[in-house]
Amino acid sequence: MGEDFIQTVLFQLFVIIVLVEVARMLCNKVKVPTVIGEILVGVLIANTFLYDFINLGSDREVFEVLKELGVIFLLFSVGLETPFSAIRKVGKTAMFVAVFGVILPFIVGYLLMIGALGPEKQLEALFVGASMVATSVGITARVIRDMNLMHTVESRVIIGAAVIDDILGMIVLAIVVGIAGGGSLDIFQVAVVAIEAVLFVLAIIFIGSLVLPKVLKKRDDRKVTQVCTAERRPKGISPLPLALIVCFALSSISSFLGLAAIIGAFLAGMAFAEFKDRWPCEEKMEPIVEFLTPFFFVFVGIAVDLEAFGELGVLMMAATITVFAIITKFIGCGLGARSLGGKSAAIVGVGMVPRGEVGLIVASIGLGMLDPETGLSIIEPGLYNAIVFMSLVTTLVAPPLLTYTFQRKLGKKCEVLPPDVN
Repeated sequence: MGEDFIQTVLFQLFVIIVLVEVARMLCNKVKVPTVIGEILVGVLIANTFLYDFINLGSDREVFEVLKELGVIFLLFSVGLETPFSAIRKVGKTAMFVAVFGVILPFIVGYLLMIGALGPEKQLEALFVGASMVATSVGITARVIRDMNLMHTVESRVIIGAAVIDDILGMIVLAIVVGIAGGGSLDIFQVAVVAIEAVLFVLAIIFIGSLVLPKVLKKRDDRKVTQVCTAERRPKGISPLPLALIVCFALSSISSFLGLAAIIGAFLAGMAFAEFKDRWPCEEKMEPIVEFLTPFFFVFVGIAVDLEAFGELGVLMMAATITVFAIITKFIGCGLGARSLGGKSAAIVGVGMVPRGEVGLIVASIGLGMLDPETGLSIIEPGLYNAIVFMSLVTTLVAPPLLTYTFQRKLGKKCEVLPPDVN
């Protein structure tokens, strides 16, 4: 690693960070999610003179690492907003919304790809189905917060369902990655991978939400009974290093089990969220996440080849996947919320539509994995472009549709939240 290499990396960092900040400012000005700007920066770099100008063709190893760390910390931060205890408080309606909103898009996405690509493209079909599953609730939550409607029944159901949706989405992704590692769709293998993924998730939930709280409570009770004769300096590790240790430990275990590393990172964040009062780390973690996460989205954009959209087949595929992604999530989640009434069910269905970063993560994993039989990427560039297109469009259309459905029901009034939503 010579001085020329360091100079190249520093120049690449300078250009990418400047472009990302400009894109963020423009996105804030036109009121669209900043993730869109970050992806478009990558598309701009990959499809213009900038790619060769900053020498990404030969020197990008550092950025591959930054990209992977970015997605790991992104999922860890999402988990920090989703404590295990929240799952027990969301009610039956949110559970139904999440389950229907996962099953219908996955089945339709899988069958759609089998019909379009043929029965031999099982792995591609699984990844497309997985990309259509999980909801990016960050987009929806931002819109709801801006409208000052976090207190409504629909908002509570959407946020609650998204908690369960994230976990189910991670399990689906774990199963798909495990199957892809084997190279075939064997019923026994599916069962083994599914059991392994579910047991891993349940074990972390059990330890994080039941075992650790009891252990810490007993330790605190013992401390209270002790008489302190002098003020002692606090002992033990500080919250941020502890959070990093837990994050990397569970990410490593997840990878060792053949699952995606981000699944372990997500579960680590959920486990740590249970102890926010004891180990507050969000403020210190935020600058790390803010620095690393854009690299993931920039490189999502860099993998997009605009010339591929010149092919009618890719455009048709992108449009078809996007339409079915919107329809299946709207219908599936709407069915789960039908007990709230038609207009409320429409609000919930629209609120669960955006795929955002979740669909992009699934596509990126599929692009990076090789088919054991062919040695090629499981997700081909054309299909990857189609999934990125779907993620961007669903993210862009959800905010105005959500605003419209809320206004259609509530007008200028806000609904009062009842004691319980079941």
